[in-house]
Amino acid sequence: MINLSTRAEKLAAFDRLLTIMDELREQCPWDKNQTTASLRHLTIEETFELSDAILEGDPDEIKKELGDILLHIVFYARIGSEEGNFDMKTMIDALCEKLIRRHPHIYGDVKAEDEEAVKQNWEKIKLTEKGNKSVLGGVPKSLPALIKAMRIQEKARGVGFDWEEKSQVWEKVEEEMQEFKAEFNVADEKEIDQEKASGEFGDLLFSLINYARFIDINPEEALERTNKKFIKRFQYLETAAKESGKTLSEMTLAEMDVYWNEAKRK
Repeated sequence: MINLSTRAEKLAAFDRLLTIMDELREQCPWDKNQTTASLRHLTIEETFELSDAILEGDPDEIKKELGDILLHIVFYARIGSEEGNFDMKTMIDALCEKLIRRHPHIYGDVKAEDEEAVKQNWEKIKLTEKGNKSVLGGVPKSLPALIKAMRIQEKARGVGFDWEEKSQVWEKVEEEMQEFKAEFNVADEKEIDQEKASGEFGDLLFSLINYARFIDINPEEALERTNKKFIKRFQYLETAAKESGKTLSEMTLAEMDVYWNEAKRK
C-alpha cells in the first residue's frame, strides 16, 4: 500500500502533467501532429487495455492504463484550447456542473433512498439536458452490440420500462429459445432461412442479456472471462500436443479432448 497523497500533492502532480503536455505539444514532432481524430482509435485501444487490467485484477496495470487514459484527456484538452473550443478548466467546470445537476438528492431537495432511484433521476435529468426525443438517444451508435444491449435495457429501466420479476425474464428467455429452435431445427431437406434464424438468435441473446442484468451479472465481463478461460485451455492443448510430438491437425478430436480435460482439471 502506498501512502495517500495530500490534496496539494495531487494538484502539483496534475500541474506537472499539464506542463509536460504543453512541452510535448510544442516540441515533439509526433505530438505536434496529433488531432482529436488521430487520437480517437488510440483512446479506444487504451480503454480496452484498462478493461483487460481490471479483469486481471492487477492494480499496477490498472494504475498504468488509467495514466494512459488521463494523458489522452489532457491531450484532447490541449487541442481544444488551441482550436478555441474548450480547455482543461472549462471541461472540468462543465463536468462539475453536470455532476451537481444530476445529483439533486445531494445538492438539492430531491429524495432518493436507494441506487435505483438515483439511476432513474439521472436518466430523467439527462433526457431534459440533451433535448433527446428518445430515452435511448444517448446510447452511442458505435458501441459493441452486447454492451449496447446492456445500455438500452438500463436506460429503459431508468424510466420504469422493465420486468417486475426475474421469473418473467426467464420465461422470455425460454420463449425466445423455442422460437430460435423453430427456425434452425427444421427437416434436413428444408433450407434454413438464415435471416429469420439470425433475427431469432438476436432476440435470444437480448433476452439472455436482460436476465443477466436482472441477477446482477455483467454479460460482457462474463463472456470475456470465458474467452480468457478458453484461450488458456486451448494454449495448454497446443503446448501438450507439441510436447508429445504432434500437431493439432494430426490429432483426432478424442485425442485433443484428453489434453482439454487435463487443462480443465489444472
